[in-house]
Amino acid sequence: MSDAPLYCLPPSTEDTRSFIRAGALAMIASPGQGNSIEDAYHRICFDNGVYTGRYPGDERYLAWLGKHRRHAERCLFAVAPDVVGNHFATRTRSRDMLRRIRDLGLPVAYAAQNFMDLDAWDLWDEIDCLFIAGDDEWKLGPAAANLAAVASSLGKWVHMGRVNSFSRFHYARLIGCDSVDGTHLTYAPDVSLAEILSWIRKSDLHTQALSL
Repeated sequence: MSDAPLYCLPPSTEDTRSFIRAGALAMIASPGQGNSIEDAYHRICFDNGVYTGRYPGDERYLAWLGKHRRHAERCLFAVAPDVVGNHFATRTRSRDMLRRIRDLGLPVAYAAQNFMDLDAWDLWDEIDCLFIAGDDEWKLGPAAANLAAVASSLGKWVHMGRVNSFSRFHYARLIGCDSVDGTHLTYAPDVSLAEILSWIRKSDLHTQALSL
């Protein structure tokens, strides 16, 4: 069995849904997405829709999460609202929501943004997952990698967003990410699904070669 990051994606085709039911992939859901969540789906996660400009606001987001709390045992995380590219603004926006999401019985993710490495805030007891966001330079740099290592050492789930190539998928694996998501399936989903599955196989082969 692969220990590559679990790829989270919308269940847009029957083939995709089959892989999610089998546990080879996971479903990612957001308030504006509209896809139904099957009880047969092995793993799911909830995104807030901020990055796509479709965040419904705190109260509506909490209400939406509340409707899906029966899936809590299969939920990897629900992302607290963030501010793209700015950790300090994200901290202000999400601080109270971390508790409120947890109060729903869902594991909560904090979106790590640029400058988080410059903050002395000890958030680890308040979260269940570190969601590596931020711009490409920051998220692929040493600061985000160090935060991922700390999160992993504390037993937190580590996720990376916007993973749409093999190189980024394999990098996420190298820094210890447990799961990733991306929009790669949006166009030509049948071809893209085959590519994502090939990334998992290729990443396994790369890691095996490095261990020899």
